[in-house]
Amino acid sequence: MKVLKGQDVLALGFMTFALFVGAGNIIFPPIVGLQSGPHVWMAALGFLITAVGLPVITVVALAKVGGAMDTLSHPIGKVAGGLLAAVCYLSVGPLFATPRTATVSFEVGLAPLTGEGALPLFLYSLVYFLIVLVISLYPGKLLDTVGRFLAPLKIIALAALGIAAFMLPAGPIGVAEPAYQTAAFSQGFVNGYLTMDTLGALVFGIVIVNAIRSRGVQSPRLITRYAIIAGLIAGVGLALVYISLFRLGAGSHDIAAGAANGAAVLHAYVQHTFGSLGSTFLAVLIALACLVTAVGLTCACAEYFCRILPLSYRSLVVILAGFSLLVSNLGLTKLIQFSIPVLTAIYPPCIVLVALSFCASLWHSQTRIVAPVMVISFVFGIIDALKGAKLDAWMPAWMEHLPLAEQGLAWLIPSVVMLALMVVIDRLLGKPQEAMA
Repeated sequence: MKVLKGQDVLALGFMTFALFVGAGNIIFPPIVGLQSGPHVWMAALGFLITAVGLPVITVVALAKVGGAMDTLSHPIGKVAGGLLAAVCYLSVGPLFATPRTATVSFEVGLAPLTGEGALPLFLYSLVYFLIVLVISLYPGKLLDTVGRFLAPLKIIALAALGIAAFMLPAGPIGVAEPAYQTAAFSQGFVNGYLTMDTLGALVFGIVIVNAIRSRGVQSPRLITRYAIIAGLIAGVGLALVYISLFRLGAGSHDIAAGAANGAAVLHAYVQHTFGSLGSTFLAVLIALACLVTAVGLTCACAEYFCRILPLSYRSLVVILAGFSLLVSNLGLTKLIQFSIPVLTAIYPPCIVLVALSFCASLWHSQTRIVAPVMVISFVFGIIDALKGAKLDAWMPAWMEHLPLAEQGLAWLIPSVVMLALMVVIDRLLGKPQEAMA
């Protein structure tokens, strides 16, 4: 029976870590650290639950069913599950997330050096997606190209930044903003939720499983075990990165007070600490972080759609890279405006799907439980999405005052209530064959 060597397991963990850490993951923690001040570690705890815990759990859930999201979603039926999977893949793939890796890495890393404009963005994105295309065409080599080459480079750059954050703080911790003074944990929790890493995990699951299979491992039990180990390695890496970036932001009050986003905090810190080399260092760090994520997303989307469309994997890689190139040239602002409502709507049912997959043995029929709870989470997720898109003027006033609505979690309590109700109904109806009898 084929097994992975220790160095292959480590490379798999590095690859999984590198797939997750995109520019958004590097930008969110510094602004939370800056704004939370002395409450930084309480905010960090909330952030780590949603930005590390949920993605790792999702990787494990997918590994248990062979890596494919449509297999995980079978309780809601083939059509609904396929539709959810397609929307999820497209959203965190060529429609939003993959193009955004290029625009974010350009605007954070290179725009301060080249100036913002259509031509610099086009030239950068063209080179960027050519590299993504070349690497993605050889998914069997992913463990070597990403796990053994790109991921270590990315880890070294992040380690340098993390060590500097603790060894060379820019200054003392500043005063917390009012929101963090009263609810640091929930603010951190929501910011971690907004990284959308759980959606990324749903897409990356098949990439991780296929990377294991590329080494000749076929045992489902071993595939699950290696995926869990890889998820844990990635989780530890993510936690270390986030903790160091929280520290970086918390100590940057003197040099970045009033910063609008984490990119501004990073720029200020890197320039302050590394001098004239700061912008170059940050450009390389962000470009590496985004490039690895873009490769993972492109491979995952091509792997999924080549199974349901009459197109080869390689043809799809070319199409996806080309489409992502076009969309990326819309610019970061428009991409974010388009993506937030869609992602806000589909994120809750995906969380429900992953969470309930671990409880399948607790009830008689998965379909009875999972489908209604996902519907409720989706309906209330749409309410959050409409608010995010500023299309809530027609909504009744009571919808704006739902529990946790201000945190973007209006779906949570209705979903829990529906879960409790359906569990009772499931107990009353018994097993499906008994119900039919």
